[in-house]
Amino acid sequence: MNGHFCNSGRSVLWSPSHKPMDAFACPLDGSSGYTLTELMIVLGILAVVLGLSGIWLSSQLPQYRLNGAVRQIRADLLAAKAQAVRQGNEVRIFFTDPQHYNILDDDNNNGRADPGEAVESRSIQENFAGVAIQSNNNPIFHPRGTASKLATIKVSNALGKRAITISITGRVKVTAP
Repeated sequence: MNGHFCNSGRSVLWSPSHKPMDAFACPLDGSSGYTLTELMIVLGILAVVLGLSGIWLSSQLPQYRLNGAVRQIRADLLAAKAQAVRQGNEVRIFFTDPQHYNILDDDNNNGRADPGEAVESRSIQENFAGVAIQSNNNPIFHPRGTASKLATIKVSNALGKRAITISITGRVKVTAP
């Protein structure tokens, strides 16, 4: 069987038509691999693509943070409503400042955090920097799933605003004001 050795020491077998049968065989003209120019062109193209994707991602980050904050607040409101129905008592949400709100499981329905009642504090800044919240009221969810002290919660950052409204039926709706 005919064959010769490349620089790598691998044997290349020849078919009757005298073409290499090994897909990884060395070329007969002694060249192998890519030139430095080819590698530099590929690296340059990769750098440009990665640079452009980084710029695009940084421009989209405020929108992702705003949407994430709205989803978080909406999920907490819906969970408070479900908790009120499940436990048969009121659950109140207090918006304390533009970055924080508290969820009170008001077991005795007196509107205050008494010893033994669960109060969960949430900070929107932990996961969504640059987002502020403002509410015109502190909503209360009742055991039948309804709500009182109806509220419109405005969530905003440098890129835009969203509004979360709570209706008397307990519906939590997100709109763009």
